Amino acid sequence: MTDPSRAVLAIHGGAGTIRRDSLSPEQEAAYHQGLRTALRNGHLVLAAGGTALDAVTAAVMALEEDPLFNAGRGAVFTSAGETEMDAAVMDGRDRRAGAVAGICGPRHPVLAARAVMERTEHVLLAGEGARRFCLDAGLEHMDPSWFRTERRWAALQEELERRRQALPDDGDPARKHGTVGAVACDAAGNLAAATSTGGMTGKTPGRVGDCPVIGAGTWADNATCAVSGTGHGEIFIRYAAGHEIDARMRWAGQGLEQAAEDVVQALLAPAGGSGGLIAVDAQGRVALPFNCEGMYRGVVGADGALRTAIHREAFRVEAA
Repeated sequence: MTDPSRAVLAIHGGAGTIRRDSLSPEQEAAYHQGLRTALRNGHLVLAAGGTALDAVTAAVMALEEDPLFNAGRGAVFTSAGETEMDAAVMDGRDRRAGAVAGICGPRHPVLAARAVMERTEHVLLAGEGARRFCLDAGLEHMDPSWFRTERRWAALQEELERRRQALPDDGDPARKHGTVGAVACDAAGNLAAATSTGGMTGKTPGRVGDCPVIGAGTWADNATCAVSGTGHGEIFIRYAAGHEIDARMRWAGQGLEQAAEDVVQALLAPAGGSGGLIAVDAQGRVALPFNCEGMYRGVVGADGALRTAIHREAFRVEAA
């Protein structure tokens, strides 16, 4: 049954937030604006009666365009000074899913993932084969220089220098957790998730994190929830974070908030899985837990009010 009041979109711009004491008022305002733009784009889809899948796609495309976030144009560099991006989408109606890993070229990696889902019999394409598929699919491509930002290049040089000097890891979450994602419930109660990332600064070429691994960083099933994660990808993969929330709801009878909170705080955190996630169920309930200093995040419901936050703080609300 259609119920416009349950339509909701939640987004994240990564759990790798700039530490509160290092974030200038101008930077803070820019991050909130970027989150609001993504929320607005996704909400326009839901408000017009569109699907959850189209809403999460629109929201993630906006985040991929914003160089502040580690996806698309703001992607970080590998240790070899190149960008390798991952993305995934999943449709909760039938568990269709598509993902790409280790690509550079498509302006919107999330569209590449969706093309895999909609135009092939596969779920995940990687590397050169994925790049050729994206070209054949006619997706908009950009020169590698388009994805380069001086901020990300400088971060790579700092990380490489730290390694050359054999200095201890400073634990900076902004270097390890950058990802963007969206989850949505539409008026029909259908769920969808989308996630996109450039990975970790200075990662080994060929490294693939949790983002394109269905059941780890991306998950959607109408019977339970839609999830998009951001954090230490290797731990999210080992603990199948997204599917773990599904399993706790499906078999243990937990509600969305309890399942999501328990996975992030009691399962991932003790294993070194710093980060967070966003999740939604078919009633339009939302959970946004994280176990680190902050997570760029936002929510918009049927009222159209844009709610955004960065650290552990109240939402800033921009009226519809």
